[in-house]
Amino acid sequence: MPSTNIEHLYTGHNLWLRNWFSSRLGCSFQAADLAQDTFVRILMRRESLDHSVIRQPRAYLRVIAKGLLVDHFRHKEVERAFLEALSILPEPEVLSPEDQKVLLESIQLIDAALDRLPDPVRKAFLLSQLDGATYSEIANEMEISTRTVKRYMQKGFSQCLMAVA
Repeated sequence: MPSTNIEHLYTGHNLWLRNWFSSRLGCSFQAADLAQDTFVRILMRRESLDHSVIRQPRAYLRVIAKGLLVDHFRHKEVERAFLEALSILPEPEVLSPEDQKVLLESIQLIDAALDRLPDPVRKAFLLSQLDGATYSEIANEMEISTRTVKRYMQKGFSQCLMAVA
């Protein structure tokens, strides 16, 4: 897609996209940020789009925007849960604002990494790490072998390590 097409897409649909986001978020500032992120994603995919013609630009933008919106809400939910967990810490264990930010960013990276795992792998990993289930309990619940649970766990840990490395 030549730059003039990207410019045309931006100038012709940026206001519509900001309004689309705003109607879902209720905040024009966040809407503007996510609209901008949508066009950044398009620019990052530019090579794969160089020769294509977008016949329905708003439908194309909406697909990208919906993905960004899902990511946005998931990050907000992770942040809410994180702040809720911090609020119940005893005073001496409260983290500094800088440490809170670093920890929250790490949690969001791990959340996104786990989201990229196949469903059974993610389920086994979360059962172990969040629910404290043993490998044999996970195997029984998921009707898989303990060996498979071990492989799933290895994949989950690897994904988490890559996310924060």
